[in-house]
Amino acid sequence: MGNSHSSAQYHVHFSEEGDAKRIKKACSGAGTDEVAIIKILANRSTDERQKIKEKYRALYGKDLEKMLKGDLSGCLEKTILAMLDRPCEFDAKLLKQAMKGAGTHEDILIEILCTRANSQIEAIKGAYKQMFPNDLAVDVQSDTSGTLRKLLLSLLEADRDERFEVNASLAEQDAKELYEAGENRWGTDELAFNTVLTKRNCLQLRATFKAYEILHGTAIAEVINREASGDVKKAYLTIVQCTNDCQAYFAEVLHEAMKGTGTDEGTLIRIVVSRSEVDLPSIKERYQEIYKVSLAEAVKSETSGDFQKVLLALIK
Repeated sequence: MGNSHSSAQYHVHFSEEGDAKRIKKACSGAGTDEVAIIKILANRSTDERQKIKEKYRALYGKDLEKMLKGDLSGCLEKTILAMLDRPCEFDAKLLKQAMKGAGTHEDILIEILCTRANSQIEAIKGAYKQMFPNDLAVDVQSDTSGTLRKLLLSLLEADRDERFEVNASLAEQDAKELYEAGENRWGTDELAFNTVLTKRNCLQLRATFKAYEILHGTAIAEVINREASGDVKKAYLTIVQCTNDCQAYFAEVLHEAMKGTGTDEGTLIRIVVSRSEVDLPSIKERYQEIYKVSLAEAVKSETSGDFQKVLLALIK
C-alpha cells in the first residue's frame, strides 16, 4: 500500500570483487565461515548483492546461490538465498510456493498482494512470468475461488489510484455503498468491497473509513470482523489495517510468528527480508510501541545460532 522501495543505500567502501572473493574464501577449506558470510551480505543493499552475484559468476564461472546452497543449511540458508533475490523475485517465489501442491497457503497470497504498491505488483508479475510457465494471474485464478479470487485478481490488475488526493463526496458515497453491501445484506454484494478496497488510494480509503464510522457509528474493521469470514475476512482486514498503519500490520505479523510454542521461521524470514529496504526501521518502532519490547529482543529470545545472527544483522 503505497510503500515503494527506498533508494538503495550504497556503502562507501563497497567492492563487489572484494566481497565475492571474501565469500569464496569463507566457503573454502574445512568448515564454512557463516559469520563472515552474514557480515558481508547483511550489510549490503539489494542492488549491491546483485553486483556481488554478477562478479562471483564472472570470477568463478559458478552461481553464488548454488555454491551457498551447498555450504549452508536450514533457516540460515533460506534467509541468505532470500537476500540474494531481488524483492520482486523473492515475492514471486513465495507466491509460487504458496500455490504449489495440494492446498493453497492463502495467507501468504493475501499478505503479499494486499500490501504491495502497483509498481511492486507489476514487478512481481514480470519476475513470475520469467521464472515460471504460467502468468501469476492464471495461477491465482486456478488456485483460489469465490470472493477471494475476485479480490486477488483485482489487486493483480495493479491499477490502484496512488495519488495523494481525497474526494470527500466519493468517500461518503463509498461509505454508503459499503454499508449497503455489508451490514444490510452481507454476502450478496462483495463487488462494492472489492472495488473500493482495491482501487482507491490510501488517503481516500482513510477518508471512507472515517465517513463510514461517522455515518454508522461502527468502525469498518468491526463490521468486517462480524460479517465476513475465513480468507476473505483476512484479506479485507489486511487492506484496512495496511491503509491505517502498514507498519503496525507487519509488527503484528512478526509478533504472531513468535508467539506461543514454536516460532514460524518462514514468516520471520519473509517479513524481515522483504521489508528490510522498505520500512523495517518504522516496523521496529511500532513493534516497540505496541509490545513494549524491541523487535531485536523478541527475535533473540525466539531464535538461535546463525539464523538469529543473520536476522539481527538485518534488523540492526
